Amino acid sequence: MNEASGDVGAGISVVYMYSDKLVELSDRFTKTPDRAGRTHALIDAYGLLKYMRVVEAKEASVQELRVFHSDDYVTCLEGVNDEDDDEQSEECWSDFGLGYDCPVQPGLFDYCRLVAGASIQAAECLVGGQCDVAINWMGGWHHAKKDEASGFCYVNDCVLAILKLREKYNRVMYIDWDVHHGDGVEDAFVFTSKVMTVSFHKYSPGFYPGTGDSCDMGEGRGQYYTVNVPLKDGINDSQYISLVSRVLSSAYTAYSPEAVVCQCGADCLTEDPMASFNLTPQGLAECLKIVLKWKLPTLLLGGGGYHLANTARCWTYLTSVVLSLSLDNDIPDHEHSDEYGPYFELSIAAGTKLNENTSDNLQGIVAKLDANMMSIPQPPT
Repeated sequence: MNEASGDVGAGISVVYMYSDKLVELSDRFTKTPDRAGRTHALIDAYGLLKYMRVVEAKEASVQELRVFHSDDYVTCLEGVNDEDDDEQSEECWSDFGLGYDCPVQPGLFDYCRLVAGASIQAAECLVGGQCDVAINWMGGWHHAKKDEASGFCYVNDCVLAILKLREKYNRVMYIDWDVHHGDGVEDAFVFTSKVMTVSFHKYSPGFYPGTGDSCDMGEGRGQYYTVNVPLKDGINDSQYISLVSRVLSSAYTAYSPEAVVCQCGADCLTEDPMASFNLTPQGLAECLKIVLKWKLPTLLLGGGGYHLANTARCWTYLTSVVLSLSLDNDIPDHEHSDEYGPYFELSIAAGTKLNENTSDNLQGIVAKLDANMMSIPQPPT
């Protein structure tokens, strides 16, 4: 491993959120079994931890969860740890979206408090000037609503972290690279100009959550502060990087954010079971570099990612980019080495899925978004 001299992250201070319990509970989350431990182990195997300040994640208090989530919903989650699986409990759970894609399981409320607490702590480190970049790869659960679990997400740690950042920063930009639309975060801030949400996602009939058209641009005082970039199957690295660069350049100029939150869902990568895009971790890293060049307080969160080895590859590589370190392409020997076969390499090949995104289509999206952002009043200097 070598330092990549002159790269975007040179000389920055990085906080990395971790605890044994956070990994243990995250690995029991049924949709991403063992993902948290696998990711942390690869980051450790590459020797990246010594370049960051590792902060032990602590549980969010009930009061901290209620900064965004409703009292009744938090009370329901709290009861999951104690109640038996009876008919009354199941009726309560279904009222709050618990069940089909957000199953009730032992330790659920402990998990919710810990994953939310880690993202809130990470934001606190940025607010307190303790770091330039904070990372919580076990966060990024962007679908949860104020009073409802949704899309594998029980609490919206993204929103809670943004609200913590808002205690200091007047304008926070939220960027979402998950293949799914960041609907829960958008809904939370759709009426305000204090947070700009920018979501790059697949938008197709029948594809969850079915929201995020480019004409959805915010409401009331939040009009034009919601930016949606709907994509079709098969987009490749070069198209995606160009699109992200153009959209974020316009958004940055129009909004002048004071802090940034990036949800780096790895289900946008090729080979993910979502089977949508042809992207690689290298492509996503180029997008991250655009944000890092702004030199703003930046929070990086995880999110989707259901090809577990590729998700670990991606978040490890993004961590190295933040640290301006180049990694050997050969996966180092560690307890999960055998899970990276058959090539045992950090990089992955670009996908070959049919690309349905034409240049005209992408140009049309950019033109529409540019026109919207020209309507945003210049923030006070």
